[in-house]
Formats: sequence, C-alpha cells, structure tokens
Amino acid sequence: MASAIDTARADPPESSEDLPLRRRLIRFGGSRLGGLILVLNLASLLILLGGALALNEWRTGLVEARQESLLGQAELLSKVLSDEDYTRGEPVPELNRDQSAKVLIDRFVPQGQRARIFDRDGVLLVDSFDVSDTIEGEPLPAARPAGTPAPPDTGAEKAAATLETANIALEDEILAALAGDPQTTVRRSENGERVVSVSLPIRHVQQVLGVLTLEANDVDQILDAQRRALIPFALVALAVNLLASLLLHLFVARPVMRLSAAADQVRLQRARAISLPDLEDRRDEIGDLARSLESMTDTLSTRMDAIERFAADVSHEIKNPLTSIRSALETLDLVQDKDKRDRLTAVLQQDVRRLDRLITDISNASRLDAELSRDRPRPVDLSALLTDIVGVYETTSKPGEAPVTLEVALDAPARVMGRDGPLGQVFRNLIDNARSFSPDGATVRVTVIRDDIDALPLHVRVEDDGPGIPAENLETVFERFYTSRPRGAVFGSNSGLGLSIVRQIVEAHGGQVTAANRLDASGAVEGARFEVALPAVGRRA
Repeated sequence: MASAIDTARADPPESSEDLPLRRRLIRFGGSRLGGLILVLNLASLLILLGGALALNEWRTGLVEARQESLLGQAELLSKVLSDEDYTRGEPVPELNRDQSAKVLIDRFVPQGQRARIFDRDGVLLVDSFDVSDTIEGEPLPAARPAGTPAPPDTGAEKAAATLETANIALEDEILAALAGDPQTTVRRSENGERVVSVSLPIRHVQQVLGVLTLEANDVDQILDAQRRALIPFALVALAVNLLASLLLHLFVARPVMRLSAAADQVRLQRARAISLPDLEDRRDEIGDLARSLESMTDTLSTRMDAIERFAADVSHEIKNPLTSIRSALETLDLVQDKDKRDRLTAVLQQDVRRLDRLITDISNASRLDAELSRDRPRPVDLSALLTDIVGVYETTSKPGEAPVTLEVALDAPARVMGRDGPLGQVFRNLIDNARSFSPDGATVRVTVIRDDIDALPLHVRVEDDGPGIPAENLETVFERFYTSRPRGAVFGSNSGLGLSIVRQIVEAHGGQVTAANRLDASGAVEGARFEVALPAVGRRA
C-alpha cells in the first residue's frame, strides 16, 4: 500500500518503569486489575487459613492441657490410693474396694469427669458414676399419641458396635497401664463421646496394685464451640470472595461484554469505529483494550478510505494509457501514410510499456504490506547490498543509459536491521528514477556515508544530473501517482508509484527519505538528490 495512507496508531501502554512509585506499588506484574484480584483473593484465603490455624492450635493445646490436668489429678489420687489405709492383705497387698470408693466420694471429682479404679487383673472395682449422685442419661423423646406403634430401634446395632469398640480401647489402655506405663489417650466412650483419658498404675512400693483412670467427656462440646467460632471466619471469607466476584464482574466482565457488543455493532451495522468514552478513560487493561480497539477501528477506517482512493487512482491511471491505445488503434486503420502509421505504432508501444510498468508497480505496492510483515528483519550490510545492485546495472546497462557509480565513505561495515529484498527495491527505484531524468552523458552517483552524530547515522545518497525537482514538489514527489515530468523527460517512463513505495519501505525500517536539488555556486540547479537515512546496528566484535 502506498505510504500516503496515514494510519492511526494506538498509544503504547505505560511500562512499569515509567509509572510513579506509588502506582507501581498497587500493580502486580504491571497490572492494576491483577493487583486488585490478587489482594482480594489472598485476603479471603488468609482470613480462612488464619482462622483454621488458630482453631487447630487451640484444639491441640486444649487437649494437651486437659491431659496434663487429668494427669496431675490422677497422680494425686494414685498416691492416696497407694497408702496402707486403702490396701489390704499380707504379704501380697491389694486395693480395698470399700476404702477406694470412699476416696472417690470424699475427693472432689469435677463435673464432666469420671474416675474408675481397676484391680491388678483389670477388673473394675469402683466407678465414680456409681458412688456419686450423678446419673448420666439422655432426655426422653416426646410422647406419642395413643395407639401409635413404637418406631423401630434402628440404633441398637450401632450402639452395640460403639460399646464394643469403646471397651476394647479401654481394655488396651488398662493393660498398658498395668504394665507400669502411664497412658494418655483420646478415645470414644461407651456413649460414643470423645473423651480425654489418663490411666496411671497404683503402686505400693514397686508393686502395681491396680489402675486409676480419669476421663473428661467435655471434648466434643469444646470442639463444637470451636466449629461455631469458625463460622465468623468463614462468613468473612465468603463475603470477601463475593466482593471479589462482584468487582470482577463490574470492572472486567461487563466492560468486556460492552466491547464485544460494540465490535458486533461495527460488524453488523458496518460502522467505521468503536467509541466507548467511559472505558477509554480507565487507567487499567480494560481502558488500554478500549483505546486499542478504537485506534484499530480508526486505522481500519483510514485504511479503507485509502484503499478506495487507491482504487480510484489506479482506475484513472490505467484509463489514460488505455484511452491513448484505443485512440491510436481507431486511427491506425484510417492512416495510409507510412510515416504516420509508424508514429502511431510507436505511440502504441510506448503506451503498452507505460501500462506494463504501471501494472507492475501497482502489483508491487499492493504486496508490499504483506512482504514487510512476512519477512523477519535481520542485519543487512548496506555496502554489500549496494555493491551488488550497482554491479547488476553495470553488466546490464544499454547504450544511451546513464551509468551508475558507487562510493562507500566508511571505515567499517554499515549494517542496518531490515529486509534485504525491500531495501534493494528502495535503491533500485531511486536509481531508476535518477536514470530516467538523466540527460545523455550524465552519471548517476550512489554514495554511502556515516554520521554518528545523527540519530539515523547511515545515509545513502542517489544523485543525478537531471533538471531537478520544482521547489514546491520536493515533498509531493513521494505521493502516490505523482507524475509531473520536467521538460525533456521521457513520457511514460514513470508510473508515479516508485517514490511512494520508497518512502513506505524506508519508514517501515525506522528511517527517513528526503528529496533536494543540487545547486552550483551561482544557485542554479545541477540535478536532484535523494537521501535515505537509516538506523545502524551496533558493530560486532
């Protein structure tokens, strides 16, 4: 496409390095929305995790504290029970059941605790529930109407299994204590409740007389309280997650849906641009997306207008030689004079050449965008490239055509990051343009220089000895289908697209191309000069 097409470009998003420190702190990976999402989700997870950790630590510490408390009480009671007043029998003493029962009555056993004493054979001697006034039980269900059959006892088997499991666990604990090892466990009682249990051997000197077991059955109540304490943490975490979801919906999902609807409207209604001012003012990725979409549609609209103008210009430029050819053909049959017929034939040949050149340049211009986007840039040595191009002109030059010379005023290779094919087309177009305006005996000179002070240090100049360029056309010569020809130029030798293609390729490589007239000491025009300035690639070791 011709370079006269001005396309709107989206402003590049701000990099994280260009942002103020305060704004960088509230962004994650350069994303403001990413930072917001990260903070909200981490907050909810940390709240829930902190609550869970706190309750788990509380539960573990509570069980350990309960075991230590029961262990202290059991040690005190076991010392009392090991006294001679609570034993009988000589020479092998044993626990006195009646006296032991008095200990459980006289000694304070707190509410929610149970004390049991077993003899050396593991047989239960005294149970604090039996010698106290407390009777464990559950409230009766509501009375049924008369004549209503009793519901089946579906929990009988489950209760029997629970009782069997509890007895086995208790027996294992008693046996281990009778072996002389104090036991602290958490197990299930006969009622299925979780209990913290401590079993200590009762010793007389070194002989084990029995086992004292203390149980606290308030563990389940404490755990239930812990679960109830977890509810506020869970509710807060749920609220934070709901807030995060709402914010994501409001600030991400809905704007994306609006952008999608706007894009569909462009497609269905054949509109030329997307415009959502309230989204474009946002300073996050959604705002960047809205601005990019608007810039993209503006660019497409501009490109469509340029294509329409290009098609109109192509149609106009093609019609000129076609009209001339048709007129010559219509006249050819009516002309009998041989000289006139030869002149008409020459006109036809000239118009055919002009039409062929025009179609070729139009084809090159239409493929240019695709070629520039398809080829990957790589370092190109300008000196070597120009040497090859000038060498081709030297070997293929015909009599009467201006010769081409090359001068490289460099002390090191001149490398530019680009594509050798399009860059070669740039210099061929400039050389062909210079040769077409050069008089007989003139020379086209190509010079390569380097100016490290300039931002674009590599300069390639193409000079001719032609009539020059009108001062008012030094810029318009790069416009598409510019065909203003000075006196003496060969008609039809230029399509008006060559210099337009040159500018488009040079700008695609980050360079500039300018036109100027060469003046002598008196100020008279000696010829034209086209200069291409390109960025250089750093020298390689």
